Amino acid sequence: MTTTTRSSNVQEILSWYPSDNPGTLTNLARLLYQGRLAGTGKLVILPVDQGFEHGPFRSFGMNPDAMDPEYHFRLAIESGCSAYAAPLGFLEACAGKYAGQMPLILKLNSSDSLSKVEPCSALTGTVEDALRLGCVGIGYTIYPGSGARNTMYQDLRDLTLQAKRAGLCVVVWSYPRGAGLSKDGETSLDVIAYAAHIAAELGAHIVKVKLPKDRIEQAEAQKVYDAHKPPRATLTERVRHVMQATFGGKRIVIFSGGEAKDDASLMDEIRAIHQGGGHGSIIGRNSFQRPFPAGVKLLRDIMDVYAQS
Repeated sequence: MTTTTRSSNVQEILSWYPSDNPGTLTNLARLLYQGRLAGTGKLVILPVDQGFEHGPFRSFGMNPDAMDPEYHFRLAIESGCSAYAAPLGFLEACAGKYAGQMPLILKLNSSDSLSKVEPCSALTGTVEDALRLGCVGIGYTIYPGSGARNTMYQDLRDLTLQAKRAGLCVVVWSYPRGAGLSKDGETSLDVIAYAAHIAAELGAHIVKVKLPKDRIEQAEAQKVYDAHKPPRATLTERVRHVMQATFGGKRIVIFSGGEAKDDASLMDEIRAIHQGGGHGSIIGRNSFQRPFPAGVKLLRDIMDVYAQS
């Protein structure tokens, strides 16, 4: 890929955000020109919020070295990731030591797994924290389908306004869950496409969703899918459908790596995302739950797929 092609890829993506100020566009460009995928228009981000979300030993017990926040900075840098995303404590632990070496995204809300009430994450960081730590952007999780979703939407709206005024980009984890959805419904095609669209409507520059299954959850949506029959038999087709639902593909959409799985299954998913027009992956447990050299290799193998034209 030539330098001109790489620049063209990034400029096309930046053109999707004409209302943003130069600071925000510069930070988006920093992500898109970072690491092994620089200039391709694709991203691989290392997210490490699982310690807060699921507990430390459940998240890192299979690789105790990953208890150290520095492990993840090194993993993101050595593998050539586009960015590293984490909550306040993990970023504060090493942001100064590794300043300027990796774009950082501060995850501004988190929840624990100790309560069984309707999902709603607490605010655990601020836009001011993101600026202080030199971050390119903020991250925030919403749970479409939760009884507390409107509170999360409103909080995100306020944080998005602050972030954009400060020249930061906004990454939204959009994870449907709550009493209104079945467990299978959380990853149904109609629900994932809806969740991605909601995140884009709330002002996200980058949308993170899970991979969709060939299943329709909502009865009213089923009628429309039956009538118009969009291709959805393969994962590639379902990724393409989610991209179409997210402003006709004019928002950056990256897909979760999900729970730890074997390498062959993971790489099949990566190829489907790439072929379906997705912009990349956000890979946590599948990389940091293995020894450091193996984590680096896996992330690089994933990037090699996305680097293909």
